[in-house]
Amino acid sequence: MKHLTVYHPERPSLAIGILWRRLSLLSRCAVLLLLATPALAGQPVIYSWAESRSADERGHYPVALLKLALAKAGGTYEPKASRHDMSQSRTLRHVELGRDLDITWTLTTPEREQRLLPVRIPIDRGLLGWRLLLITPQDSDFFATLTAGQLKNLRSGQEQDWPDYQILRHNGFKITPATNYQGLFYMLKRGRIAYFPRALTEVLPEIHAQKNIDLAIAPRWVLYYPAPVYFFVNKQRPELAAAIEKGLLMAIDDGSMHQLFITHFGESINRMELHKREIIRLENPLLPAETPLDNAALWYDATRGF
Repeated sequence: MKHLTVYHPERPSLAIGILWRRLSLLSRCAVLLLLATPALAGQPVIYSWAESRSADERGHYPVALLKLALAKAGGTYEPKASRHDMSQSRTLRHVELGRDLDITWTLTTPEREQRLLPVRIPIDRGLLGWRLLLITPQDSDFFATLTAGQLKNLRSGQEQDWPDYQILRHNGFKITPATNYQGLFYMLKRGRIAYFPRALTEVLPEIHAQKNIDLAIAPRWVLYYPAPVYFFVNKQRPELAAAIEKGLLMAIDDGSMHQLFITHFGESINRMELHKREIIRLENPLLPAETPLDNAALWYDATRGF
């Protein structure tokens, strides 16, 4: 007569022992391997905002948005800050070569889209193209009386490897090139330039950061040109680009990107009152043909504040 093994709930160790003895050697090895294997860790992806710049407010929003998008996409990517602070040109080169960097974000150009793989969703809704003018406080009344033509003829400054330098020159502005970001603030302080155009997303954090230099925002004026900032990855990483795009679209759809945007920029938008300023609209000759200008849902609208 064939005997049946009966499982006794009050004697689990006995039941487990019986089952273990009945497993083949191969099956036992497989179970042991499974038990010994740790849970899958996230795949690190290195973004370009360095650890040493973690206190710099300008990087808080793109880093938070990147983390939100990758979490929404549901993959195993684990975003981490770069250990090295690099110039913009060197950053782009390292992403292009796949050397220590996986993701960066920057204003797009045809040349950059040729070298890297863009995720064509403007991460700041084009706010980088809304340019307020950093000046010294004693010049506030002077700027309030200028015409647009007079403003163009005043000397301003930009870093020479920024696309903004070429955009402003193309539109007839007198621009002094600089090789050092911090040096532009000292040029303004010493009167070598009359103003320094800065994005709405940058201007208040920079005023807070430059504690040893008196700065103000010029009244009346704002410059505007289409300036999409995208996440960029290496061309050999289409799966990473697809994950970021998927997560961004989900964040737009469920409102979490809107909430993050307002959390980071709502105060600046309200304080700057862009809808009350005179807008000098400029051409961006570096705008790639694939830019989604016709999708209004992706761009900031000054009349509705988002």
